[in-house]
Amino acid sequence: MRLAFLASNNGSSFRAIVEATDDGRLSSTPVLAVSNKAGAPALEFARAHGIQANVIPTVADPDGADLHLAELLCAARIDLLVLSGYLRKLGPRTLSLLPGRVLNIHPSLLPAFGGAGMYGRRVHDAVLAAGVAETGASVHVVDPEYDQGPVLQQVRIPIQYGDDAARVEARVMAAEPALFIEVLRRIEAGDIVLNSSASARGDTPLEAKGDL
Repeated sequence: MRLAFLASNNGSSFRAIVEATDDGRLSSTPVLAVSNKAGAPALEFARAHGIQANVIPTVADPDGADLHLAELLCAARIDLLVLSGYLRKLGPRTLSLLPGRVLNIHPSLLPAFGGAGMYGRRVHDAVLAAGVAETGASVHVVDPEYDQGPVLQQVRIPIQYGDDAARVEARVMAAEPALFIEVLRRIEAGDIVLNSSASARGDTPLEAKGDL
């Protein structure tokens, strides 16, 4: 698969996935990285690894940004778009270009603690306030609503006595890259087949084979 990535800051999962392609754990090819912030460290990492890096600001002209991103994805013949700490909502052109083929990781066990405004430390504060016994991370398909797409795989992390939000966040963040890599490995192996009616490469659509 030809992979593209969106990252607003460091892009931890993006970095881990690129390293997994470098050392042979994944057979996909990272070809494009895009950020809404010119100073995002993820872009410097991309350039250092020979990956095309682009900046697309989104605040002033969201519709134009959506069009620009869709054009980049199409030109790069992308099969799968991976969000790695990307803090902007995707537009309809991008989502329609890769239906069922945009993936995100969320720092909770969805559907719990997801939705608009639920990101970063806010999620872990809410988890602790709810008094639940465990949290985790979820890789899910991106659709037009925040955190509502089908969940592909999760990792569960127990809440420990004396935990605060910073400690929970650190453990969840540490588990996220391996989870994302495992999901991509399963997609490559055919264990997960994404529902899709089109791709940016214009290839024959894939059919779903089993549960997501």
